Amino acid sequence: MNAPATKQELIVPAAGAGSPETVAVLTAGAGSGSRRTFRSQLRASLAMFGNPKSATGLIILGVFVLVALFAPWIAPYPPTAQHLDQTLEAPSLQHLLGTTHIGEDVFSQLVYGTRGVLIVGFLATIMATVVAIVIGVTAGYLRGWKSEALSALANVFLVLPALPLIIIVASQFQDPPLWIIAAVLGLTGWAWGARVLRAQTMSLRNRDFIQAARANGEPLHRIILVEMLPNLMAIIASSFVGTMTAAVLGLTTLAFIGVIPVSNLNWGTILFWAQQNNAFPDYWWWYVPAGLCIALLGVALSLINFGIDEYVNPRLRSAGERARALKKRGIDQNAAVTTVRTVASPASTTAAGAAADPESTPA
Repeated sequence: MNAPATKQELIVPAAGAGSPETVAVLTAGAGSGSRRTFRSQLRASLAMFGNPKSATGLIILGVFVLVALFAPWIAPYPPTAQHLDQTLEAPSLQHLLGTTHIGEDVFSQLVYGTRGVLIVGFLATIMATVVAIVIGVTAGYLRGWKSEALSALANVFLVLPALPLIIIVASQFQDPPLWIIAAVLGLTGWAWGARVLRAQTMSLRNRDFIQAARANGEPLHRIILVEMLPNLMAIIASSFVGTMTAAVLGLTTLAFIGVIPVSNLNWGTILFWAQQNNAFPDYWWWYVPAGLCIALLGVALSLINFGIDEYVNPRLRSAGERARALKKRGIDQNAAVTTVRTVASPASTTAAGAAADPESTPA
């Protein structure tokens, strides 16, 4: 006899003679639940980027990435090509964002400078995130002096000044490569993320599913990779975005004050040359586009971070869902006064008309 689709009856004879038979009802999917995998948990963790704020930030960041990848095809001129007969020209069809004091095309410099900013930003952020995950999760999972030693190491790097260290390192090279600058920014920017991951890991290590995995004899690497990391993905993503924001701002600041050689073209070097040649405030096309790009990239990273925070924090997530639901209904939740519309019934309308016209009232 075929078993039902949802339930299956199993008749088990009793041990004693003449005893009634025992009926055990088994749910079909009870013992066939699929085991949680890293891929399935990772897919659930990446749902944080479905937030409208995160999606908008990712679109803006994606545009910058495409500009950096296809810079040779987007830029109309080489970034250092000089047109001495076209110096300090205002934006035109020939030079979309004008020219510099030696006739360099500002738009081409801006496009190629995007590549330098994103390379340093991503390299520094990846280095800092990897170090933060290794040290933070290890310090949170271990106990005793090992955990305290790793926590003390994070505290030391947390107060380590990045700017003097980068100046010292850059002074040792006549033309320091981008990966050196990214390495210094990454090694000085991992401590805060490691502290946050350590605190969250200490909270997770006593959860039931971690204890069950440890009791089942799961190896340490599987407990961390499959059980812990997917639950830390939102915090890791938020730390990644925050570290990249700090790395981009650090790079442009160092380039603007002249610590990084001007041969490493980025948005900060454009502002450096504009400041050195007194472009403020007359030649706005030289410095305003670079400043707007820095601000726009910061807005994109902030939107991604806000979206992740709204996904992680249940209170923010419920508030955001409520605001979007009210907006679809045409209600502004920030309005000081809410207009309430009432629809009068036909009977009340007739009574109101009769009261307004006494002559029409029968005697």
